Amino acid sequence: MMPEPVLTWSNPIDLGPNVAIFDPSMPASLIQERLDQVFAIQEANQFGWERYAFLFKPGEYAVHANIGFNTQICGLGLLPDDVVIHGTVAAEADWFNDNATHNFWRGAENMKVVPPDGNNRWAVSQAASFRRMCVDGSLQLDPRNHGWSSGGYLADSFVSGQVFSGSQQQYMARNAQIKGWSNYVWNCLFLGVDGAPAQTFPNPPYTTIGQTPAICEKPFLYVDAQENYCVFVPDLRADAYGTSWAGGAPMGVSLPISCFYIVKPGATATDINAALAAGKDLLVTPGVYHLDQPIQINRANTVVLGLGMATLVNDHGVVAMQIADVDGVKIAGLLFDAGTVNAPTLLEVGPPGASASHSSNPITLSDVFVRVGGAVAGKVTVGVMIHCSDVIIDHTWIWRADHGDGVGWTVNPSQNGLIVNGHNVIAYGLFVEHFQQYNVLWNGNGGRTYFFQNELPYDPPHQAAYMNGSTRGYAAYKVADAVSTHEAWGLGSYCFFNVDPSIVSDQSFEAPVVPGVKLRHLLTVSLGGRGVIANVINGIGGPAQGVATVPVYVVSYP
Repeated sequence: MMPEPVLTWSNPIDLGPNVAIFDPSMPASLIQERLDQVFAIQEANQFGWERYAFLFKPGEYAVHANIGFNTQICGLGLLPDDVVIHGTVAAEADWFNDNATHNFWRGAENMKVVPPDGNNRWAVSQAASFRRMCVDGSLQLDPRNHGWSSGGYLADSFVSGQVFSGSQQQYMARNAQIKGWSNYVWNCLFLGVDGAPAQTFPNPPYTTIGQTPAICEKPFLYVDAQENYCVFVPDLRADAYGTSWAGGAPMGVSLPISCFYIVKPGATATDINAALAAGKDLLVTPGVYHLDQPIQINRANTVVLGLGMATLVNDHGVVAMQIADVDGVKIAGLLFDAGTVNAPTLLEVGPPGASASHSSNPITLSDVFVRVGGAVAGKVTVGVMIHCSDVIIDHTWIWRADHGDGVGWTVNPSQNGLIVNGHNVIAYGLFVEHFQQYNVLWNGNGGRTYFFQNELPYDPPHQAAYMNGSTRGYAAYKVADAVSTHEAWGLGSYCFFNVDPSIVSDQSFEAPVVPGVKLRHLLTVSLGGRGVIANVINGIGGPAQGVATVPVYVVSYP
């Protein structure tokens, strides 16, 4: 059950008990007090059920916002610099001894930050996007004393100074403008970034691609000049370079809040489906929502926007959300948390056999995250199943938990993180970890992945439990044998077999040897020598082994 909210405040619009809306007329001390109160609750609250969102109306503020777990901070302007924070919007790792490798599930969006010392720190790992932000200064992506961080996603953002990645093990930046980039560890990928370093993979391991082939930026909530609340849905951009807002207001459609059913704690799946059947979009406010039936998205162009890591838990083994084979659905800002009864999948995009083309109006999943275990002993066969064609994945972390509650080889079982059966599916920032068979299985043609980060499962009890027929282990990323066209760039996979470090996985990547399948810039790593990845791809490259934690690179395959 969702606990009673710890903090309450009055807002000009009812977005549920866990949203705070600030305006410039409020005393800075009051805003700071509320920011600090939530951070005190959420700083180390990795698997708690509390959820919060801070929304800032257009204007200027002098505050420092430390963003903890399951917390989102957003500006309510049409442009990022409509909201100016004279201070910092920071993710720190003080709670974990300067180690940011557990700084998950948080977000900063749609505001300008003017840090007093010229540097803003956002030290995070997975599921922690820095999106549609404007930083007047430099941006630091690792902790204060350069303790480890391991992943992150910078998108549709402007940084006037340098981005310092420091100890970030891998990172993706998409459609940004920066002054420059410094440092690297294993893998950095830049896509459509003005100011990105030249491509030098593997030394330094920079993958730089000039344009993003097709992208619909994430929808966002804003307040117009008449103080009306609206959701802006950006248009599809092709061959995109730099931010969507560099020339002023972005292109797209503005939907009044009256188009939305505002989902607040206590809402049921029946309530949500009734609103969808009546033609409403969904604005899901911070909370944890237990579902006894799937949420059914059947109408083209439906928008589902979550705030504050709004979380959907499937009870009784039901599928949490099913999307029909229709154009233009936008799902954004949701965490799917597997319940304790096994389900076939949590998010199903299209029914099996879906055949419609959505190339001119794709389905988009932005900041959509999946968790199996960690909070409870979750179970699901496949985290996300995509049957539709022309789907854009814009940042996801699909995670079978390796720590927390409800964790163990037979406790939170899950075979696959992502299965793609549709054609022409594109993934930007694909993070999938710890699944017991193929972490990603790609069956459709025309797929493209730009940046993939993976850890193999930590917890196979012995080699016999981690066999794919006569093959030791499962590939992290498997392009199915029948696929004739597929491309991918910037792929990393790591092993840390902490139950039995003698385990060997034969390779992290598998793909058919045909002219239309090309994988570029791949790497494998054995973390501290806990296990071996014998080859990178199809018997080539390797082995990754030994306590030195040295990556093995393959520049291009075939």
